Amino acid sequence: MRDKVVLITGPARGIGEAVARRLVAAGARVALVGLETGRLAQLSRELGSASTWYSADVTDQSALDTAVAAAVQHFGRLDVVITNAGIANMGTVSVVDIEAMARVINVNVIGTMRTIKAALPHIIHAKGYVLIVSSAAAFTALPGMSAYAASKAAVEQLANVLRIEMLAHGVAVGSAHMSWVDTDMVRDVQHDLSSFRRTLSLLPGPFGVVTSLETCTAAFVRACETRARTVFVPGSLGIASALRQLLNSGFLQRLMQPKMAPMLQDAEREMQAVGRAFGATSVGMGASTPEIRRTTPDDDR
Repeated sequence: MRDKVVLITGPARGIGEAVARRLVAAGARVALVGLETGRLAQLSRELGSASTWYSADVTDQSALDTAVAAAVQHFGRLDVVITNAGIANMGTVSVVDIEAMARVINVNVIGTMRTIKAALPHIIHAKGYVLIVSSAAAFTALPGMSAYAASKAAVEQLANVLRIEMLAHGVAVGSAHMSWVDTDMVRDVQHDLSSFRRTLSLLPGPFGVVTSLETCTAAFVRACETRARTVFVPGSLGIASALRQLLNSGFLQRLMQPKMAPMLQDAEREMQAVGRAFGATSVGMGASTPEIRRTTPDDDR
């Protein structure tokens, strides 16, 4: 990665921040694009001349286009884009406000598309690499994660299609699939919902494991170095991905039903008690609406 230029969305904390640090340590230069300007400025100062930062919401095409153009002007090129920006709401379909679910789709899916659209001409010029951050949720159904799972399945398929479209341009496209990683997003849910902590202890194999941030970011940087088609964190998720039809089968759901049903009821009560649809550290949403509400015949919001 020495002297390669990498644009990362959502790099103010968590995976994005740690990947930026590891890339710079490997000799790369990074353009940081996100919303938390204070954290972005501090991170850029710590990384020195190998980094620059821009404030942009991934749902704002004009802001993204401006950030990408500025990054290219600053570094002279763009070799890799990592579409890391993403959010996850708390709440089942029956209790969460629809606007929270729509926001997840807008950031995670449309934001990914907009980021790629802004960066792609420069990536094509460099015959570079696109790493689309999906999730194990793309092939695993867990209650309370409907919008998030839908968004991550969507961007996985986006990666599959883009990979074919980019063959003639010499651009490689990868998708990253993680189970739980020790980030603010996961810690927020662990703090807010005891039902989530209990569910985690019941999930089999890689689905019940919280992976360290260091392990995850090492896998991301390795993917950029090798222009990998897929990244699984932990690696055993690759087997789970191959068995996705079984994971979503009626047989397995019936097997889990006796344990999951009462826990889901507890989770819905907890989600309503928390009173917000996003974790405390979600940018602009952690301590505000959209709220979690029960949908009834008299309340169709």
